Amino acid sequence: MLETILAISGKPGLFRLVSRGNQNLIVETLDAQKKRMPAFAADKVISLADIAMYTDDEEVPLRQVFKSIQTKENGGPASLNPKTASRVELMSYLGEVLPNFDRDHVYPTDVKKLLQWYNILIANGITDFEEALQETQGDNVDDRKGED
Repeated sequence: MLETILAISGKPGLFRLVSRGNQNLIVETLDAQKKRMPAFAADKVISLADIAMYTDDEEVPLRQVFKSIQTKENGGPASLNPKTASRVELMSYLGEVLPNFDRDHVYPTDVKKLLQWYNILIANGITDFEEALQETQGDNVDDRKGED
């Protein structure tokens, strides 16, 4: 599901991929307005499935971080308000859900965006991060089999 959820640089919120045009994507906002608009090649568009967070060991896919937040919050929205939280509160919160995050490469603005995105997904009923995890893990196993 996260493959069709997009972030567009310079535009707030998240978007759902609706259609592909010849030289653009048609996206829809993930809010009550459901406004559709084109995203062009010049826009920096990235799927949430392609985003990862730095840790001391490796990069952790965003879906795993969302799953950790979901577990901490018992499936509800984040208890920390990213708009009003201090730098210390943001980093402490991330430390609870991703203890080994790389403190040199993850900034408070990253944590704010993470929590905002998580809250948007939860508010729009996108809560099945586990299914996506299983699909990804299954794909990795299949890829390794093909290399032998």
